[in-house]
Amino acid sequence: MNNRLYVGNLSYNTGADAVRVAFAEFGAVEDVYMVTDRDTGRPRGFAFVTMSTPEEAQKAIEGMDGKVLD
Repeated sequence: MNNRLYVGNLSYNTGADAVRVAFAEFGAVEDVYMVTDRDTGRPRGFAFVTMSTPEEAQKAIEGMDGKVLD
């Protein structure tokens, strides 16, 4: 299993710090990449979160599935 998770349906107001805090509950977060529009710089509503181990990534999937953030 990969440690990098796709996180979709994010509010345009959600920042990388909020995503990092939410996922840190399930283990060490190595990276949060918020995808932005290259022309406007606005968030596009999704991100990629890299957890340190596959086990932590699985815990994050189970814990965050269907959860509302921000």
